[in-house]
Amino acid sequence: MNRRSFLASTAASVLATATGNKALASVSNPQLSRYTAPPRDTLNPQGIRTAGIRMLPVVQGKYKVWTKRLGSGSTKVLLLHGGPGFSHEYLEAMESFLPDAGIEIYYYDQLGCNNSDQPDDPSLWTLARYTEEVEEVRRGLGLDHFVLYGHSWGGILAIEYALNYQQHLKGLVISNMTAGTQSYLKRTARLKHQLLSPASLKSLEALEAKNAYDSPEYEKIMMTELYPQMICRTKPWPEPVDRAFRHSNQKIYIQMQGVSEFVVTGNLKDWERWDRLHEIKTKALTIGARYDEMDPKDMTKMATLMPNASSFICPDGSHLCMWDDQAFYFKNLLSYLQTL
Repeated sequence: MNRRSFLASTAASVLATATGNKALASVSNPQLSRYTAPPRDTLNPQGIRTAGIRMLPVVQGKYKVWTKRLGSGSTKVLLLHGGPGFSHEYLEAMESFLPDAGIEIYYYDQLGCNNSDQPDDPSLWTLARYTEEVEEVRRGLGLDHFVLYGHSWGGILAIEYALNYQQHLKGLVISNMTAGTQSYLKRTARLKHQLLSPASLKSLEALEAKNAYDSPEYEKIMMTELYPQMICRTKPWPEPVDRAFRHSNQKIYIQMQGVSEFVVTGNLKDWERWDRLHEIKTKALTIGARYDEMDPKDMTKMATLMPNASSFICPDGSHLCMWDDQAFYFKNLLSYLQTL
């Protein structure tokens, strides 16, 4: 018998034995005859360690997204990154603090971002679709009674998830995200005048009047004068932050946010949830920062509108205060997580 025939014969024998055993068990235990095997995982190799990385099906299995687990513990935190269109990478500060405290964390690149599939389909880039994606990821990871953490755009997504699937939450963290687009625009309009010199402000507004948002001059003002003050104040920026910017998907950002941090022209332009925060009953935490592009007063106000929420403000931080006010940020975040 040649090798191919031998393998085929062996496989047939194993299959017949397994089928026979299952049939016999069904006769002796009628309940087993109704047994349906779980769907086979075709996205991940079986029986080997993959550093906590799992690909999960989304959009009814049409695409897959990247996730990674670090640490272990009874408190499990799913991290929603900002953007839209960025990735988990700038949140890597988390792994220096949470796993050592016995908290299990899950990174997750949203569809279209970095390690996940990146289909060229504009119909996918909506808040409603992303909200359902978070629920698909939750089910795929087997999480329940878990903590949902959302930073920036991820905070919008976390609020939406809580309004639709609150029954699965043990806790909710909204970091550096106000509850409506209009309050965000009011804050950024003020910052533009506060942070720029008169000459730079004049140049920026002239470029905006011409819709020259993709011009090198506009980008230079943003990246060298505004972002170092309101996005991340560390010098130089941490490598994971640089990496997240390099890997951003601008198509998603433009469709959902718009052409600039200061001009929301995308499909989030009418997003407002101030009047629904009272519906979020889970134990929640809001985080703000003194120099953030989100008004820290909004973070405090949001906590007063949720029945079971608290807040803290990083005195030396900006939008990425998990980096530029790191010790204060994680001391207070861990204090909250350890009460759950």
